[in-house]
Amino acid sequence: MAYTTIDNPELYFQSKLYAGDGNSTQAITLDGSENMQPDLVWLKNRTDQVWHVLTDSVQGAGAANGLSPNSNEAPGGGNKAAYGFLSAFGSDGFTVSEGSSNASMSNQSSKNYVAWCWKGGGSASSNSDGDITTSISASTTAGFSIVSYTSNGSSNQTVGHGLGAVPHMIISKNRDNTSTHYNDWMIYHHSNATANDKKLKLNTTDAVSTTNEWGDTDPTSTVYSVHTSGDGATNDGTDKIVSYVFTGIQGFSKFGSYTGNGNADGAFIYTGFRPAWLMIKRSSASGNSWEIFDNKRLGYNVDNNNIRADGDDAEYTTDRLDILSNGFKCRATTTNVNGSGSTYVYMAFAEAPFVNSNGVPCNAR
Repeated sequence: MAYTTIDNPELYFQSKLYAGDGNSTQAITLDGSENMQPDLVWLKNRTDQVWHVLTDSVQGAGAANGLSPNSNEAPGGGNKAAYGFLSAFGSDGFTVSEGSSNASMSNQSSKNYVAWCWKGGGSASSNSDGDITTSISASTTAGFSIVSYTSNGSSNQTVGHGLGAVPHMIISKNRDNTSTHYNDWMIYHHSNATANDKKLKLNTTDAVSTTNEWGDTDPTSTVYSVHTSGDGATNDGTDKIVSYVFTGIQGFSKFGSYTGNGNADGAFIYTGFRPAWLMIKRSSASGNSWEIFDNKRLGYNVDNNNIRADGDDAEYTTDRLDILSNGFKCRATTTNVNGSGSTYVYMAFAEAPFVNSNGVPCNAR
């Protein structure tokens, strides 16, 4: 029996904690047992209330290309040139640089930072599977691709994603349009009912709602659909769009949903691995943030600190859940993760598979 194709998840995902040193640049080396050159890096100052910085290798490093999941602004928003950014990708890490005013977003002295890093397919190549030609970096092994394209403004178009499997989650961002709602981060999640006409927004606390962003068409193993109507975030005019596309890989990643029970002895969610990173969103009602947990920030059950993707707040130390050898268990009554009868969606990546390809199980922490 094949339990997983990825015995060492650190080849494709790693979290990295580092302290700012206040220098003009700082090279950050990842901690994994093997080198990993990241293609997507998501930075957050854990100490202070400052914006997130997300940078991918297809768009390129630098202040002008940095995005912020907590905001609908175009690349460079939040004045990354003034407050810090990711300036280079390395063979086993990345380099951060200060801004013209300070380095609060990336490398300020005495501040603590977290970087969440994903490996894609390396150098981008042209993909013409869909109606719209894309520039794409895809790893079929890890089930992750970075898709970049220019809209053509036509209805019911398709773009290739390069995964060779049906996507379970798509995070899409219009990089050009200056209208507020056009720039929201649009999310497709396959666990939503009739998912092809539903959206969540990474930069808001909104509940799931109906949209036409995905053309009312299910994604396939080669393409997903985009549309001009809805909020226009996936195919408006001649705007530039970037999408981060994921499909679940047994023992490495999972994109699912669960129902909360409102009890401190909360819901247990099976993932098939010990999570290294987990993001949860209450989808059935508005008012709750996207909460991120990982295996590096404190990381002791039940004290798993969280960061809100849609906010610029510093790290929260409230107790929410246990990270286990084969999933996670809610340990709070809060509606953020475990409201009675509420529906939640999540995305998770592994620290270790529950059972590796040799049939050897892992342990809880």
